[in-house]
Amino acid sequence: MIDILIALVPALMWGSLPLVVSKIGGSTEQQIIGTTLGALIFAIITFFFVSPELSTTAWVAGFFSGAFWALGQMNQFAAFKQMGVSKTMPISTGMQLVGTSLFGVLAFGEWSNRTALILGISALVLIVAGAAFTSYKEDKSKQDENIGKGLLLLLISTVGYVGYVVIARWFNINGWEAVLPQAIGMVISAILLSLRKGNLFTKKTAGNTIGGLMWAVGNIALLFATAKVGVATSFSLSQTGVVISTIGGVVLLKEAKTKKEMTFVIIGCILVVVGGIMIGFTKQ
Repeated sequence: MIDILIALVPALMWGSLPLVVSKIGGSTEQQIIGTTLGALIFAIITFFFVSPELSTTAWVAGFFSGAFWALGQMNQFAAFKQMGVSKTMPISTGMQLVGTSLFGVLAFGEWSNRTALILGISALVLIVAGAAFTSYKEDKSKQDENIGKGLLLLLISTVGYVGYVVIARWFNINGWEAVLPQAIGMVISAILLSLRKGNLFTKKTAGNTIGGLMWAVGNIALLFATAKVGVATSFSLSQTGVVISTIGGVVLLKEAKTKKEMTFVIIGCILVVVGGIMIGFTKQ
């Protein structure tokens, strides 16, 4: 029971992160710098307790993996401002699952047996359908003007997230050895991506370090959970966080939804989560 609770921590932390960052506010640049600084603080503290041996490959690959993560997270934050958290998160989660799964098949030869292939393709269909459901707009004459820009931001965001995952896996640096190099890459990338904007280090930036600490706690919990309950279960449970962020966007952030739209959002979230769980089973 305790192992399952640990496996649910990533979902809680990552699902709540968009809500916390949106509540704290600030510009997209202040949000990403604050978040990455929070992750770096946690990584430094963790490093002194765990002290993993870090090879040159771990430093370099971890750095670039973290840099891609910052690109992904920054554009996701920007998408929140265009479409809201409740619409952004299911679509973003779906795009990430599709992107990482396809790359896993093409680059790493996953879904090599018939059962995994059928399960994986079925999961992708559910995820795409779920993302489409969450985008439903009851009044067609009032379609969001910013939806196009938001989707473009999420496309860039997905490239960042997929790069983050693929680089870490390609060089086999998943685990404790990745924590500090990735965090350093996150911070430097966030600062470089934000240089064109001024007023980067403010109280809002400091406040958003909470988001980084939450992300880092979820990341460490996933490491523990993977060791305890396996990759399939820990990965699957981590995907349920999208429900927290989506429902929270409506309830806590007061993002307007009609009853019918809310029904579609809930159905869409369920489809995305079920798809994510199915992908988790392909990892067995």
